[in-house]
Amino acid sequence: MVRKVVITGMGIWSSIGTSTTEVETSLREGRSGIILDRERLTYGYQSGLTGVVKVPVLKGLLDRHLRRGFSEEAEYAYMASLEAFRMAQIDDAYLQANEVGCIFGNDSSAKHVIEAARIMEEKRDSELLGQNYVFQSMNSTVNMNLSTAFRLKGVNFTVSAACASGSHSIGLAYMLIRQGLQEMVLCGGAQETNYYSMASFDAIGAFSRRMDEPTKASRPFDRDRDGLVPSGGAAALVLEDYEHAVARGATILAEVKGYGFSSNGTVSISQPSDEGCCVAISRAMKDAGVEASDIDYINAHATSTPLGDMYEAMALGRLFHGQHALISSTKGMTGHECWMAGASEIVYSLIMMHGNFVAPNLNFENPDEYSEKLNIATRTTEAELKTVLSNSFGFGGTNSALVIGELRK
Repeated sequence: MVRKVVITGMGIWSSIGTSTTEVETSLREGRSGIILDRERLTYGYQSGLTGVVKVPVLKGLLDRHLRRGFSEEAEYAYMASLEAFRMAQIDDAYLQANEVGCIFGNDSSAKHVIEAARIMEEKRDSELLGQNYVFQSMNSTVNMNLSTAFRLKGVNFTVSAACASGSHSIGLAYMLIRQGLQEMVLCGGAQETNYYSMASFDAIGAFSRRMDEPTKASRPFDRDRDGLVPSGGAAALVLEDYEHAVARGATILAEVKGYGFSSNGTVSISQPSDEGCCVAISRAMKDAGVEASDIDYINAHATSTPLGDMYEAMALGRLFHGQHALISSTKGMTGHECWMAGASEIVYSLIMMHGNFVAPNLNFENPDEYSEKLNIATRTTEAELKTVLSNSFGFGGTNSALVIGELRK
């Protein structure tokens, strides 16, 4: 029997808020979380733009022994997961009595790798590294820390798929629950925000240079976009088998209706593809049993890069031209949250669904020849959202699309 998969909890720790309540206000008001960080310029960046994320305070929430093994992104993920579990009405007693899985998207842990390398270069003695760098520096740092802190007993692994990591983590959790292999999975994405982690992106000229106007730098789909703005944090979701959720009296936020994926198959590692986008989106809609006319809102991947936005606009034009779906990229407010983006944008979409509005595609002032064909929301728009599509694409040609919506009875 194919099971229905529902969302019963969500949590967020981002540049536009550290709770779903704060984030809703930011989304409604079109409030940007982007600043100019001069420390990045001193370090040698060409662009000092970044989304600024509040540092979590874990003291009093976790004992010192556990805290020492947490990386920056694991701290963000822990805070988001606390909110998600609270919303899902999952307490410690439940976690100890039941099997709950953990799948998170994360594709780097640069800070602790670099710090450990520096100690080795200076001191030439591995004993000085202590016992914590190994747990902080692995890509699986988020999963291993969350599974230990919450003492989770189910599936436990990391999805490392560039900027589609968070979306794929939700898709895989959905598949496991639908097939009856898990009843509940904590899933999401996390992204470190320290300046070590983004230098290689800056090196290839991926970042906006609009440093005189930080809040106007991220311009998804706009003709005058000149690059993305790096950002981060974490987003967490509790996915659950529908019957299991009903049996324990959980509040159901939405149903995960479909998951689609593809690989571009191009010769360039950084080359986007409208065809690859179309395949992932079409597969997600087929899995959900919906048509283009059923989609009310599309949370676009659009990161504010010249090529990436162009190819996604081409794909969306092919599939949704003439349809009623409103389109916006929340990255105009948040910047590009990279490994967490596919998960955070599901949280943003859920907030919009429950608030009956679409957040604006910030800084969309002049369309180009591809985006002018799209139904882009330039301001906060009141709308009833029953079915939502969220897109995520990454280097190496990895594509993911998710369809969420009201529960089908």
